[in-house]
Amino acid sequence: MNRLISTAMLVLLGFGAWQFLKHYRIDGVGGIKIIPRTASARPAEEADAVPPRGADTIKIATFNIQVFGTSKIQKPHVVEILARIARQFDVLAIQEVRSRDQDILPRFVEAVNAAGRHYDYVIGPRLPLDGAGGNPEQYAFVFDKEVLEVDRARLYTIDDPDDLLAREPLVAWFRSRSVPSENAFTFTLVNVHTDPDQARYEVDQLAQVYSVVVNDGRNEDDVIVLGDFNTDDRHYGRLGQVPGLDWAVSGVPTNTRGTESYDNILFHRQATAEFTGRSGVVDYLREYNLTIDQALEVSDHLPVWAEFSAREGGRSAIVAGAPRPAAR
Repeated sequence: MNRLISTAMLVLLGFGAWQFLKHYRIDGVGGIKIIPRTASARPAEEADAVPPRGADTIKIATFNIQVFGTSKIQKPHVVEILARIARQFDVLAIQEVRSRDQDILPRFVEAVNAAGRHYDYVIGPRLPLDGAGGNPEQYAFVFDKEVLEVDRARLYTIDDPDDLLAREPLVAWFRSRSVPSENAFTFTLVNVHTDPDQARYEVDQLAQVYSVVVNDGRNEDDVIVLGDFNTDDRHYGRLGQVPGLDWAVSGVPTNTRGTESYDNILFHRQATAEFTGRSGVVDYLREYNLTIDQALEVSDHLPVWAEFSAREGGRSAIVAGAPRPAAR
């Protein structure tokens, strides 16, 4: 009888554990969280690591590093995570460089290159919010100079005489080094950061910015707008209505707390046939096993990335005609 009762108890405990794991998941190390599986969460594939870099592809990413200045660059554990993130990409567009000193990017690139890499950077001018005081902010691009070359002579900030944008976007032109120059993928990156209080209005204005850059005389059809839009892809307004314009991720949280979708990479799907169909969000909380407080020391945003062929025109017509990937 006692053996029968023990067996029954074991069966009940096993069934109970199965039911618990069916409906809940356990997250965290050191600070365990029990989360209902019915709660909003990214599919498992969204947590996949960024695919390894290769000679035949260019990985482009954007990252708002939230008040990237003297205080943050003096935290070795934070800089190490930022450097490890940067090394996953061939070029990283950065928003919110904020410092009166000009050594933030040199020190950051030095940390990136400590692993034997050869990154460099370009940086735009200080942009006071609304053109009057406030916290000056700079845009920057950090890139692997063994993989990409940049036209420093034609780096420019969008002219905005009517103050339609709080922070005028920074525009840079790149070319792949991994294939002969006549076949190399060339592209223009437009680094943006809208004012959160005027985000939807400013995103509307970015439609005009896109048109200006496409027609800036360089004859570059691969114009990629990326950064912190402070709104999700359902509210891109006139920018989202530009014929053929598409975006790398949709319906995926891009802030560290997993509640909002602010950051993205936009490009013309027909013109930029080089897009391989692979894109996503770097969940560095899971990748580096961080608590939410540790992650927020790094930034309140997550990086967004997209992959492109290093060869002009893309690798195949099949890739060029591929549908937009599911939210990843």
